[in-house]
Amino acid sequence: MDFVTLNNGLQMPKLGFGVWQVPDEGATAAVAKALEVGYTSIDTAMIYRNEVGVGKAIKQSGISREKLFITTKVWNSDQGYDNTLHAYDESLAKLGLDYVDLYLIHWPMPQVDQYVETYKALEKLYRDGRVKAIGVCNFEIEHLERLLKETEIKPVLNQVECHPHLAQNELKAFCAKHDIFVEAWSPLEQGGEVLTHAVVKSIAEAHGKTPAQVVLRWHLQNNTIVIPKSVTPSRIEENFNVFDFNLTDAEMKQIDSLNLNRRKGSHPNEMHVR
Repeated sequence: MDFVTLNNGLQMPKLGFGVWQVPDEGATAAVAKALEVGYTSIDTAMIYRNEVGVGKAIKQSGISREKLFITTKVWNSDQGYDNTLHAYDESLAKLGLDYVDLYLIHWPMPQVDQYVETYKALEKLYRDGRVKAIGVCNFEIEHLERLLKETEIKPVLNQVECHPHLAQNELKAFCAKHDIFVEAWSPLEQGGEVLTHAVVKSIAEAHGKTPAQVVLRWHLQNNTIVIPKSVTPSRIEENFNVFDFNLTDAEMKQIDSLNLNRRKGSHPNEMHVR
């Protein structure tokens, strides 16, 4: 496993395991398999409705808490200072944990305009020692700029949709300038066209790897944290086995050239589901 050092000094695995769209019972089995394979970073969220299942797998694993890196998120309907503090307590209770390593705002919801107030609740949780690090998801540059001006603790990362068809180059440059890591959700474009692209397939053949492994390697070599999701045991293992090869500069540029700035998910300024 490779690690990154976040801007508050905390170390975080560069490869984690996501459980979006995994039902609660299925999450227990999937996370158990991931932990068995060697993942130590698990990414969930209140809205995934599987924090109980994730917590069950953690408890049953017997792995000591300090060896794990657990992330969860405050959902849109819980934004606001007091609501966020309550939501954090609720997530901890569901997970069966005393703390999470990373707590994130799930979406900025700019039309509601509570993300600064919400982030200040995250700052309180951090100052009180109840969470090891705080950050955001799906924040555009304008949202990050406002946070940096109006709050005191810099986010450690921004988790966004990112894959070869949505490279997020401008956002990555801004985050790098401000010592904020980018973490990719949907790193494999939700099993999309990128995995069948001739360029990716030819690079995979050259390395004796799968297209998914090549795309994950591209992320890692771009210094992007990744959280691929799967409920298939063989794919959980496959996605973990990406540390025994490197892409050449030429191969990285080939994959870079696939960028279409095309999203699979919602644009952050248009996401207002509560």
